Amino acid sequence: MSRTLIIGGASGIGFAVASALAEHENEIILAGRNIEKLEAARQLLNLKSAEVKTLKFDVSNESEVIALSNSLGYVDNIVFTAGSYAPGGFLSEIELSAARLAFDTKFWGSIYTARHLSRNILPRGTLTLTSGFVARRTLSGTIVKSTMNAAIESAAKVLAKELSPLRVNVVSPGLTDTEAYASMDPVAREKMLQTAAANLPVKVYGHAQDIAKGYLFLLDNPFVTGTVIDIEGGALIS
Repeated sequence: MSRTLIIGGASGIGFAVASALAEHENEIILAGRNIEKLEAARQLLNLKSAEVKTLKFDVSNESEVIALSNSLGYVDNIVFTAGSYAPGGFLSEIELSAARLAFDTKFWGSIYTARHLSRNILPRGTLTLTSGFVARRTLSGTIVKSTMNAAIESAAKVLAKELSPLRVNVVSPGLTDTEAYASMDPVAREKMLQTAAANLPVKVYGHAQDIAKGYLFLLDNPFVTGTVIDIEGGALIS
């Protein structure tokens, strides 16, 4: 049995990772800001054979990350999936305050996690971060997502050396149908997803369960570190 902390595990890809791990009687710790969502996720996971705990904390607050490190104990793995939102638009149009908030959660949250929570990971354990395909696909209107995700991928390669023998990797998803789009009109959401799918070589859009398989591979394979796993339906070759 392994013990895995999932930061951002109450919904979306993080919850899909937790669900997959729960199938094998693992101990799972879900951490995030929204305690109601965390508790709802815990109740669903408890229907399986997993031991599930929840922790309310803000990964963008370094002092809270330090406090969690002091109280957490040891884990085998940490999976970071927090911070899926980032403002879109041209640099001349976006709210820079919203861009800073996105960086505070996803980029700086990843860095705080690596700096402080890596000490809680058992030898030869794993830290798996999350980027996105726009880190290496140049699209207008994605300057926040592109730079933030590219920074995470670059940082992970350095961290794989600095934190050795811990294994540090990144999963880079493409457009995925998750709760991140829950506020959209259902018809507009489906149209967006179907349009995206039509432009991909695989001709389908992603689901959280598809992306979760990449995290499981990185947790299970002891010979992989400093790697970015692309799960994007061929978006990078389109």
